Amino acid sequence: MADVNRGNRPLSPHLTIYRPQLTSITSILTRVTGNALIVAVILGVWWLLAAATSPEYYATVNGIVTSWFGDLIFTLSAWAIWYHYLAGLRHLYFDAGKGLDIKTAENLGWIIVIVSVLLALFTIVVV
Repeated sequence: MADVNRGNRPLSPHLTIYRPQLTSITSILTRVTGNALIVAVILGVWWLLAAATSPEYYATVNGIVTSWFGDLIFTLSAWAIWYHYLAGLRHLYFDAGKGLDIKTAENLGWIIVIVSVLLALFTIVVV
């Protein structure tokens, strides 16, 4: 019953052993962008609530939202929403059982990264 060779068995692979792959990075980035969009939503809701509260409070919050920090949050969220949307479409494609070979999955990863940057730039310029 007792395992006397416990110390001689190999350990399970760990993150330090694996080389990061584009498919794993894009999957993690999908989760990160989804959670990061919460910050932009909270900032936007705070701004709207301040507008409904009082002119003084709105001026304070508006100063934060229109500062470099607010500009950074909303600019990055423009990219994050496009990336998250396109990655969701890619996952639906995978759920249909298509594009699961390594070459197609990597190509789709590069496509969503590049297209999300282009769409974010387009959104920033147009809006």
